[in-house]
Amino acid sequence: MMTRLHRYRLWVIIGLMTSTTTAVALVLYALKQNINLFYTPSEFMHLESTMTDDRVVRVGGLVVTDSVIRQRSDLSVQFGITDMNTEMTVNYRGILPDLFKEGQGIIAQGVFDQQQQIFFATQVLAKHDENYQPAALMKRLAKQTSYDS
Repeated sequence: MMTRLHRYRLWVIIGLMTSTTTAVALVLYALKQNINLFYTPSEFMHLESTMTDDRVVRVGGLVVTDSVIRQRSDLSVQFGITDMNTEMTVNYRGILPDLFKEGQGIIAQGVFDQQQQIFFATQVLAKHDENYQPAALMKRLAKQTSYDS
């Protein structure tokens, strides 16, 4: 038979477990909403048909040589990025990082316009020194290259 003290302790334990479960579920839901994955151009083109036009994603690769086109009237720039398999066009309006240059690794964050087949970046991140490449980008590029061989 359960005494009053046992029932009280049981309800306290049930209340704590419910509160903890609810808190964990809310934290996981909030994190899911803020996950911002990074794709190579090849990976992105395979997923592109399932993307909505307003979903913010990150795409990383190497800036294609001789692809940078700067507008004289404003801060707009268009360039291509590649993972040595697939190339995609990126439009960006703003000041590029000082270390942005052709042949270097970058990550662009923004949205993809499926009608125009252009990635509109809201942020461009570039390497910070001579030997830096994002580790995830290097692994993916190596994987892409090994599949081609």
